[in-house]
Amino acid sequence: MSIKKAAAAALAAALGVTSLAACGTDEVRGAAGKTGEPAPKTVTLVSHDSFNASKEVLAAFTKQTGFTVKVLKSGDAGEAVNKEILTKGSPQGDVFFGVDNTLLSRALDNGIFVPYEAKGLDRIPAAYQLDKEHRVTPIDSGDICVNYDKKYFADKKLAPPVTFDDLAKPAYKDLLVVENPERSSPGLGFLLGTAAKYGDEGWQDYWKKLKANGVKTVDSWELAYNQEFSGSAGGKQAKGDRPLVVSYASSPPVEVLYGEPQPKVAPTGVSTGTCFRQTEFAGLLDGAKNPEGGKALIDFLISKEFQEDMPLQMFVNPVAKDAALPELFTKHGVVIDKPETMAPEKIAEKRDPWIQQWSSLVLK
Repeated sequence: MSIKKAAAAALAAALGVTSLAACGTDEVRGAAGKTGEPAPKTVTLVSHDSFNASKEVLAAFTKQTGFTVKVLKSGDAGEAVNKEILTKGSPQGDVFFGVDNTLLSRALDNGIFVPYEAKGLDRIPAAYQLDKEHRVTPIDSGDICVNYDKKYFADKKLAPPVTFDDLAKPAYKDLLVVENPERSSPGLGFLLGTAAKYGDEGWQDYWKKLKANGVKTVDSWELAYNQEFSGSAGGKQAKGDRPLVVSYASSPPVEVLYGEPQPKVAPTGVSTGTCFRQTEFAGLLDGAKNPEGGKALIDFLISKEFQEDMPLQMFVNPVAKDAALPELFTKHGVVIDKPETMAPEKIAEKRDPWIQQWSSLVLK
């Protein structure tokens, strides 16, 4: 699934929270849609299942523009992108949100978007603007990183790992659980991070070392984080015994927000030298029935109002320079200054063969 956050949704579910990312279709109507008044036109946002925004913010969009936002959730990121490819020219909606840099080339190569240069794009750093034709607009970012169980390492009087190299050291044998990159977005991001770090050939030798050091692979983030990882609320309940897991840099604030009772300090930490930067985009769909509403919605998605709403809705970072992070993030989160990155063109070229090579190396 995507970074955004299927992980946050699944974590919230594991902690007993049901409001984070309900499936299906949601419609939010603002002041213009009150009884007795003309109903505003609808603009449909197609997304992965983990899209979420406060009703107040979406109602503000309706008040500003006269458009009601209808959210159509369409599976995980890969599934949602594939559905739009199959319906190219006759899309399910007007705007698609949730294609990330690991899948961006697939969407662009299949021509599901039409160019639109959003108003306010100058507030977004050039590093996030990966498509010069403006077929997609960057909306949020996040980092896929190894998380660690603070209590485990304190009890063992062992320093938690910081870098990719550390994970292959004997001190951390049989401690790490990762996700299968063929089935999991965090798993794919972690694989790409190792390829960015060690190069086209070197990443294979690195994974041989991880395998020899007892790395465990499961199919999904949900299994890894909420079953195998000893540091999460779900993992504790499941008696997970792996104190290292591939997750997100935003996972510690989630553990604090939904902890019962809420802890003063996050029970998990982030190995800051193991991160891969993930960016999500939105684009105007080719064949959209309401292109003007779609353009207005994309403008709104990068507005300060929406950008500042995102962190506690989807546990991602805003990309707009004028958007501030909430205290929960600044107090319990971590800023990744130098994450690994990779050009979408290279991901497009290498993704599938690398996954096949990884499977041969790790799963056999």
